[in-house]
Amino acid sequence: MTTAIYPGSFDPVTVGHLDIIKRASKLFDRVIVAVLVNMEKRPWFTIEERTELLKKVTEGMPNVEIAGFDGLLVDFAAQKKASAIVKGLRAVSDFEYEFQMALTNRKLDDTIETVFLTSSAENMFLSSSIVKQVGLLGGDIAAFVPECIKDEILLRIKQRIKK
Repeated sequence: MTTAIYPGSFDPVTVGHLDIIKRASKLFDRVIVAVLVNMEKRPWFTIEERTELLKKVTEGMPNVEIAGFDGLLVDFAAQKKASAIVKGLRAVSDFEYEFQMALTNRKLDDTIETVFLTSSAENMFLSSSIVKQVGLLGGDIAAFVPECIKDEILLRIKQRIKK
C-alpha cells in the first residue's frame, strides 16, 4: 500500500487544496492530509479547527485521512510509513521554495520521495491568503472555498473584521 503525505497549513482550506487532495487520492492508496503548525504564520483557525474543516471537505473520500502534526515532515512521514510527500505547485515562484524543501527532506530521509502536482489552471492564483484578503475586503469567496465550509470561513472573517 502506497501512502503519501500532503502537508500544509490549510488556513483555510481552498478549492485548490481540495483539487490536489482529490488528484493525489487517485495516485496513492492512502493520502494523509497533514495539518502543520507553522511557527512563521499566524493562523486564523486553530489546528483542531483546520483539521475539522478538512474532515468535512474530504468526507466520502475513503482513502484520505486528516492528521495534525508538529515537527519535521520527514519524521511524520516515516511515522505514518509514507513513501511520498505531495506538494502542489501554483506557479514557477512556488517551485524554487518547494524544490529546496524537497532536497532538504531527501537529505534527511532518502526513502521518501516528493511528488509535485501542478494546480489546475483555474486555481493557479488561489491561496488561503487570497481568500482571507478578499473576505476581509467584503468580496465573495464562494468560488474559492468548498461550499460545505464557506459559512464557517465567513463567520471567522466577520469575527476578524470586528477586532
